[in-house]
Amino acid sequence: MSKRTDSMTEEERAAYHTDKMKKKKAARDKIMATKTTKKGLIIVHTGKGKGKSTAAFGMIFRCIAHKMPCAVVQFIKGGMSTGERDLITANHTDICKFHTMGEGFTWETQDKTRDMEMAAAAWEKAKELIRDERNAMVLLDEINIALRYDYIDVNEVADFLKTEKPEMTHVVLTGRNAKEELIEIADLVTEMEQVKHPFRAGIKAQIGVEF
Repeated sequence: MSKRTDSMTEEERAAYHTDKMKKKKAARDKIMATKTTKKGLIIVHTGKGKGKSTAAFGMIFRCIAHKMPCAVVQFIKGGMSTGERDLITANHTDICKFHTMGEGFTWETQDKTRDMEMAAAAWEKAKELIRDERNAMVLLDEINIALRYDYIDVNEVADFLKTEKPEMTHVVLTGRNAKEELIEIADLVTEMEQVKHPFRAGIKAQIGVEF
């Protein structure tokens, strides 16, 4: 409790809280009244912490729940089964198009030429889906990894998003080490910070948490 409320009765504390929340709501309502613009956002999830793709899929599932057509292109993740993909492809292909275009992480494929070919194909599919104005949101999962290794030209991606993305389409780009060119044009950038990770304690990736 604050010094101000220490000497109050319970009834006085309750009244004080109510008055404080009324003032906070009035201030909040005043701020919200100025937020009138709607637009399709460029959203970047990056950083060393977990949760980048998880948060992005949360938005995809919101779109599905609202019956808003959407799409996913996975740039790196390959044939491994994941809960998100299995759920969408089994139940929601009418509303969400899902394209797994990668063949696994770079240390698994060990074939740079093939990785570049797959990344280029994934980017072509991504452009096709983004241009389709029926899609409210397009998730480009782990594209930042492909950009980090220069499998795709970041300037081409940034220019496309600036000039060809439909006005109301949201595009979400995930993966570590997002390049400055993307951060510069993005409307929303979140960096996931790692504080603790079970992998460091010898705990392997587990179903329901990682995939």
